[in-house]
This record gives sequence, C-alpha cells and structure tokens, in this order.
Amino acid sequence: MLRGRDDECRAVRNLLDGVTDGGGALLLHGEPGSGRTALVAYAHRYAGHCTVLAGTGLAEEAALPYAGLQRLLDPVLDRAAALPEQQRHLLRRTLSGEGCPVDRHLALSMAVLGLLGAVARDRPLLATMDDVDRGDRETTQVLAFVARRLRHLPVAVLLTADVTTTVDGIPAHRLRALDERESVAVLTDRSPERPAAPVAVTLAAVGGGNPQALVDLADVLSPEQWRGEDPLPTAPPADGALGRAYRARLDRLPPDSRRTLLLAALDEDGDPGTLMRAAGAAGTTVEALAPAEVAGLVRVEPTGVTFPQPLARAMVVASAPLAERRAAHRLLAGVLDPEGQRLRRAMHLAAATAATDPALAAELEQAAAGGQGGWATASAALCRAAELSDHPTRAAARLLAAARYAWAGGQPGQARLLLDRLRAVSVDPGVRGRAELLRGELELRCDDASGASITLLAAAGAVAGNDRALALAALVRAGEAVCFAGDQYRYAEVGRRALALRCPNEPPATELMGSLVAGVAATLRGDHERAGPALRRAVVLGGRLTGPALTPTALTCAAAAGLVVAVDGAAHRLAERAVGLARERGELSMLSRALELRAVAEYWLGRHEAAAETSRDGLRVARATGQVNCANVHLGMLAVLAAIRADRGASLRWIRGIGEAPAPGSRPHALAGWALAVLDLVDGRHVEAADRLASLARLGTGRGQVLVQVMATPYLVEAAAHLAHRPAATAALAVFDRWASSTASPLRRALSARCHALLAPRGSAEAEREFRTALRLHPTEAGTFERARTELLFGQELRRSRRPRDARGHLHQARETFTLLGASCWAEQATAELRAAGESVGPPDLPAARLLTGQQLRIAQLVAEGATNREIAARMFLSTRTVDHHLRNVFHRLGIRSRTELARAFAAELISDR
Repeated sequence: MLRGRDDECRAVRNLLDGVTDGGGALLLHGEPGSGRTALVAYAHRYAGHCTVLAGTGLAEEAALPYAGLQRLLDPVLDRAAALPEQQRHLLRRTLSGEGCPVDRHLALSMAVLGLLGAVARDRPLLATMDDVDRGDRETTQVLAFVARRLRHLPVAVLLTADVTTTVDGIPAHRLRALDERESVAVLTDRSPERPAAPVAVTLAAVGGGNPQALVDLADVLSPEQWRGEDPLPTAPPADGALGRAYRARLDRLPPDSRRTLLLAALDEDGDPGTLMRAAGAAGTTVEALAPAEVAGLVRVEPTGVTFPQPLARAMVVASAPLAERRAAHRLLAGVLDPEGQRLRRAMHLAAATAATDPALAAELEQAAAGGQGGWATASAALCRAAELSDHPTRAAARLLAAARYAWAGGQPGQARLLLDRLRAVSVDPGVRGRAELLRGELELRCDDASGASITLLAAAGAVAGNDRALALAALVRAGEAVCFAGDQYRYAEVGRRALALRCPNEPPATELMGSLVAGVAATLRGDHERAGPALRRAVVLGGRLTGPALTPTALTCAAAAGLVVAVDGAAHRLAERAVGLARERGELSMLSRALELRAVAEYWLGRHEAAAETSRDGLRVARATGQVNCANVHLGMLAVLAAIRADRGASLRWIRGIGEAPAPGSRPHALAGWALAVLDLVDGRHVEAADRLASLARLGTGRGQVLVQVMATPYLVEAAAHLAHRPAATAALAVFDRWASSTASPLRRALSARCHALLAPRGSAEAEREFRTALRLHPTEAGTFERARTELLFGQELRRSRRPRDARGHLHQARETFTLLGASCWAEQATAELRAAGESVGPPDLPAARLLTGQQLRIAQLVAEGATNREIAARMFLSTRTVDHHLRNVFHRLGIRSRTELARAFAAELISDR
C-alpha cells in the first residue's frame, strides 16, 4: 500500500482513465524518498490497457544531450517510419548522438510528439520519466513540450522530479510528508510484529514523514529495538536507499561545499556568525555553499542557512564519515563562546568525544539544568552526559533527568524509551522511585489511567523516606488518576497517606499539595466542613507562590482546589497563570491540563464560548503531545458545551472523536454521557436524560464520576421534574445541596434553589419562592446563561400554572438573553412559551452592538470595512483560526451568510443611527 498517497494515486488514475478521450500529463515532485518512484510503479500497474514506455533520468548521463530521450524511445523507434521524412531523419540523427541544431528544436519536439501519436494508434500510451531532473536538460525540454500538446492524442505522460523542479503548463502534485498515523502504518507494514507504541511514535518523528526513511529505519531495527528495549536510531541509516540517494547528490558537490554543508548541518541553531567563523577555521567560506543551494539542499539567507527538506540536515550528517563529523564538531566548539553559548559548545565537544569524560558530563548537566536551550535539547544533552559518565549512579540520575525533560517538552514517547533504558541499568531505589513517578504521570496523561494510580502510589512509597515533597506530588497525581478513572472510593487511601506525610512549617508548594489532597478527600466523603478550609488554603497559597516554587504544576493544583471549593474567579486566575507560565517555559506536558482547568472555570463563570475556545486549544496541545486522556477530556467538554447550546451535530462530532477507548466510568465517558443527556433533554426525552445522568455515578459507593455528576445535577433535576418517580434526582440534589451550601458561590446556591423549585409541586408557593430565591442569588456579572435558564423555567412554571401575564416578563428576559448569547434553540423555546402565554412575538429587533460581544463586534466592523481575516488577525493580535471562529459566530448571531450581507447590515445600522 502507498500510505498517505491517496490524492496522488487518484490523480494517476484520473490521468489514465481519461486517456482514450484525450491525453494529458502530470508532474509528481517531492524530496528524495517521498515515494515518486513508487507512484510511477503504481501507474505502470494501473495502466494494463496501455502501452508503457518507461525511462529514468541518470546523473551519469546528464551531460549527454538527449540520452534520456533515447532510452525512453528506443523500444518504439521502428515506428518512426510513420513520420514525415524530415522529422524521421532528424529524430534518428539526434538520438544517435549527432545532436540537434538550435533552430531545429521545434521540429525535433514535433517528431517525438508524432512518434508517440503513432505508437498510440493501436492502444493508449503511457510514457513515464522518473527523476527527469537528474538527467540531461534537453530530454526534459522535449518531454515538457510534448506533455503540453496531448489534448487530442491518447497519450499520458507522467514525470517525477525533485521538490525544487517545476514544469510550466503541466499539472503538478507536491508530495507532502506523511503524518504520524500514516508513518506508524508504514512502520507496522514493515515490522515482524506490531511495534510498541512509543517506538512507532519515535520512529515516525525520526523519519520526518518520509516513506523511504521509514522503510530504511524499519529494515535496520533489531527485535530489541522494535520492543523498545534498546535505544532507537536518531536518523535514517546512511547506507539505506535514502542515504544512498543523498550521498549521490552530495558526491556531485565540490569538497569545500561538502565541508561547509556539514558545518551548517551540525550547527542547528543556524547562527550565521558561527558558521562564518567555523568555515573560516576550516579554510573556506560560506560562499562555498552556492553549489549546494543550486542543488536545492539548502537556502542561504542573511539570517542564516536553512534546510528546506526536513531530512536533508540529518542525511548530510549521517552521510559524512565519523572522523569528518568529529572534526566539524571540534571546529564549531572552538568558535563558540564558553559563557554565552555554553550548552551548544558542550554538545559539540561531547559529539567529538569517544571515551567517558566525567568533567564534560558534568558540564553538560550544568549547562542543560532547568531545560536551558529548550527541553528537547536539554534532554539530548543529559542523555549524552549519561553516556559520558564514569559512575552508574550518576549516569542513572542524568538519564532520569533526560526523561523528565523530554516529557516536559511534550515528547512522551522519548520519555518512555529513556525510562525503559533506566529500568535496565538503575539499581538505586531513589532513582527507581522517581522514575516510577514519571512513568505514572505518563500513564495518567497518555495511557491507562486506572493503572496509573497503582504506579503512582508505589512511587510515593518509594520516595517518601527521602523526599516528602516528591511523595506528595506523586499522591496528588494518584488522586487525579483515581478521579479520572471513576474510582473515587480509592481517594481515601491517597488522603491517609498524604496526611501521614504532612509536617508543620512546610514550604508553600508542599503545603499547597497537602491541603489539596486533604480537601478533595474530605469533599468526596461529604465532610465539607473540613474540606472548605483546606481547599481555600490551597487557593491562597497558590496566589502567593513566587520564585522556584511558582510552577505550572503548583498553579494547577491551586486552580483545581478553587474549582472544588467553587471560587471560580480565583480558579480561573490561577489556571490562566498556569497556562501562561507553561507556554513561557515550553512545558507542554502541563499545558493541556492547565487549559482543562481554565475551561471548567470558564464554564462556571458562564463564559461558554471562551470555554469552548480554551478546550479546542487544549485539544490541539494534547494531540500534539500524545496526551490521549487529556485530549478525550477536552473532547468531552466540547461535547457538553455544544449540547448546552443545543448544537446536536457539533456535540455528536466531538463525542465520536472520543471513540470507544475511554473505559465506562472514566471522566471522558461521563462527559459524553452528560452531553447526550442534555441533547435528550432538549428533545423532550426526559426519561432517557434522567437515566443517563443518574448513571454517571453510584452515590454512596464512590464509584463513577461523582464530580461530573455534581456539575450535571441541575440537568438531572430538570429531566426528573417531568417524571413521577425521582429518587436518583433527589439523592443527587442532596449531594449538590451539601456542597453548594458549604461554598460562598451565589451561582451554586441559585442552582440549588432552582432545582428545589423544579421538584416542588407545580403551582405551589414553595416552587415560586424557590424560583424567586434563585433569581435573587444569580450573580449579575457572571452566569447569565444560567440566569436565563432560570427565567425560562420560571416562566414555564407560571404559564402552566395559568398565570400567563406573570410568565411573560420572565420569558421576555430569557428570550432576549438567549438571543444575545447566540443560544438560538433556547431563544426559540422562550419564544414558543411566550406565544403559548398569549403573546404574538416576531424575531427580536436588537442592534448588532447588543447581539455581539465586544471582540465579535470589532471583527464584524473590520469585515464590513473590507479587511481580510489575515489582516484582522494581525491588527487584533489573534490567530486566523480564532478570527474564523468568531466570524462564524457573528454570522450565526446576526442571521446572515456572507461578508457582503454583513457589510450591508452594518451600513443599514449606521444609516438608522443617523
């Protein structure tokens, strides 16, 4: 199978399927190893109804005019008798090596066209020339001429060339790099057994999406490497097919060009000053790269040298002899500043060193401390430091640090491989315990979260004797794991072990973690009197963190505490700080979790659009860093937010994205159930909605998603209000009440009052009292959606109690708010209720300024002025993706379909204002 080449295969089929009605041509171009030759072979297999002529451009014959044409046409030269005499003689003379005068080039090209037409009289013809750019220029010119004149002939021409080659007038397909999924499929096709997931992901990254690189890698791996037990290659093999292709290109360069190109490839920072000094030390200049630039291997610009083809840098390095590589590394180290460029210099020295070198290992460790130079670079430096170490314990500690840095940089596959190497060499219990802590965190974010708690609890026990803070960190993660998996009953053990570790006068970050675990444990057992103070203490400590204690991890702990104790504004500020700090430090491993907490805070604050945008951002980060569990939580949150907007199509798409991987009882599974229940509620399927929401957790057992069910309780009660028997809703409301009453959150108390109103007898004084209490408690600065829902439900209650006049005010308020929020389905429900209450209503007549948020209004104004999305993004410091998202919402809220209609709407509004 040609993985990732569906579009190109389709283009080949289209070319050949239509050849009998008139020919055409196609140029496939891409970097070496991208699959051009495989596509030519595919065309040959598909062209069973055609005569096939096949040729290949050869660098050895590039200086021989028409050599490629001669090899292509040789099998059919006997058909030249059908040509006019002058064309026949010119063609034979040219292909016999006598050349073609300049003024006869057109005649020669027409002769070739005529010959192909004569061959195609019997059956359609396919002529292919692979690597046309490597052969002689004259052949390329003739074939390009012919390819542009096939409209009335049953002839197809397929050419392939390097990525830098184009041919005017011929349709072209640029072969893209394979994505991770396609790369893993290529590796799986070639492996004797399915490779371990971390191995496949790492090899996919090393292969750079190049099919031949992946095949070459697969062909040299040992069984131990396939299983992830031995280190993996960091580049495709130099003696593979791709390596030979690059070596052939490099061999055609002058020696000075190759030497300077190797220096440029090894200097990954691309600083032009460094390369100039290194080239000078090597006795050459940067200008020596000119032949390499002509060959398409590099681009030389004032800002530095870049390699446009993803694998070119790695293959230049891999193709160089070891002695030349080490000499180049020493040259680069010699021109770098020992202070300002410490890590780069140490890395080059390490690459030039063969034996153990404790002093250089220590220098690498110090220069890379804290992720200096980027987490991936720091991880590579620590790996090399481990190899240069002369003591197993120091080597193990450095290997562990390398794994931790790889994970911080969002490379879980690399982190796992390093941990596996560490498991084979480390005997120090402390190192093993810290390694298991990291392994447990990887399981929590990327693998089996239910098993992660076991790993993390064991890690906490292993490190507790030497590092209480680290043991508490392991317990915090273990608590996350049991909550994610729906095993909250196991949180009691986490709480007991954390309590045993706590001491007076602890550092703020350590006290914060202990307070979080204690507060969550108390919350889950219903002891809100103890939970509240502990969780509020964690929030306060999070706001006071400074210096080294201020980390994304500590801030997310504080934000999580804020959400459990319902201080939404503080939780949002802490999560926002965690997001900013993670981005600033490049800690991608924590960014998705921080975005998850920010989205939940935005949900409670009533900022549903912001929550959806945050979850989309978190989903992108989680997918890019292999955090499957985090990605599924974001998908679940997006499904809930879409369902609350009554956007069935979007909600179901997000749910389908989760798939079947999350186990029943896990957080993604519960979020998906919540979303489906809201859709049931919107459609009036109250029994189904209540059953779904009641099944999210088994109250009293600690199993299932207790915290998700608490969030969803208002929807459970609303569904149950239509049923005769409501034991599940009553029990869930009792849990919600105990929590809400322990918080200082007006929103939670308002929702509690609304729920009691819904369960009260219809038309009773109790129902009206509870509804009015809810409206009094709803905050005015946040939660406008929930207030509008309360207004709608109260209006429904009054109308159905035969008090239509009293109902109308609440229904009008609900309708206007839903319209402002773009919640069209709920606005339509309010409209239907108003009509049932005896009022004739049309579409709301609201100006754009009231229908749109401030940011949406500014974007709409710029569109009305004629600005493009890219121009708007630049002016408002947004991404074009964000502008696209806001513009779709603008169209939806204003009920328009195009930018032209938007301009007219704003023009009409401007005239009416005047």
